[in-house]
Amino acid sequence: MLINFEEHSKKLNDFRQGKVPEALKLGNKEFDSHFRYVQGNMNFLLGHNNVGKTHFTFYLMLLYSLKHKIRWLVFSSENEPYSLIKKLIEFIEGKPINKIEQKDYEDSLKFVYDHFKFVDCNKNYTYKQLLALASSIKEAWDYHALLIDPVNSLRKNIKMGSNAYEYSYEQLTDIRIFCKEHNITTWICCHAVTEALRKKHTPNHEFGGQIMPCSIGDAEGGAVNANRADDFLIIHRYIYSPDAWMYTRLYVAKVKMQELGYKPTSYEAPLLFRSILNNVGFELGGKNFVTYRSKKQSKLL
Repeated sequence: MLINFEEHSKKLNDFRQGKVPEALKLGNKEFDSHFRYVQGNMNFLLGHNNVGKTHFTFYLMLLYSLKHKIRWLVFSSENEPYSLIKKLIEFIEGKPINKIEQKDYEDSLKFVYDHFKFVDCNKNYTYKQLLALASSIKEAWDYHALLIDPVNSLRKNIKMGSNAYEYSYEQLTDIRIFCKEHNITTWICCHAVTEALRKKHTPNHEFGGQIMPCSIGDAEGGAVNANRADDFLIIHRYIYSPDAWMYTRLYVAKVKMQELGYKPTSYEAPLLFRSILNNVGFELGGKNFVTYRSKKQSKLL
């Protein structure tokens, strides 16, 4: 089957006339210069274990929900749903959950309920089963984005002797087609290979002896992930540093459509997100993305 040439010509003409919808911003110039939410994209988020990858990912997800009313379907097999809901509420309120007043707690709980639905992960899904479920949920609840965290927790339907690399390509190609067919953004969290944990900074480095940030090729499955991704994010934290442990480093390693107005970070200058007190949010450049509730106002970005 051939493409509809007229349809693509129209898209090209829209580009020429500046009619293409802008990728969604959060309103922070430093961040928006390197990452934006694009509807229908398939993005990857990579990081070592224990650096707070899921914690930071859910923070970004919430920011887009607060700012642009993005609704998320969440498949997160390594975390209890109540713990993720707790994170989201604490991010909204900027307080530990036991310090939040009842009315504020109820308001934030409703916001989470309205913008986040969680797949029951007691079943061991293949990627095809998950996509089928996501398609059926889309018909009942019109969400915008899907989180798969992590992708390697999906059961692989590989016969003995089959090529796992080719299976990964097929899996990601099918997920990408799902994104485009349903216009659903998909964020995929992935783990780094064991070899990446052995890569440490040299003794004369500022973080000598500590594990280096992942590179774009360190994801389990290899280069296939970066090859298929629209945008590729790397999350890192120097957890053994007495000072730097509180900074989550965000490296934007790939941006496929730079004409949308944002571009990768350099390896030497990632975005530095400083954890705020009680680990209930982040600041970038000394600025918090969330404006917390006053007596008369709800939280806004």
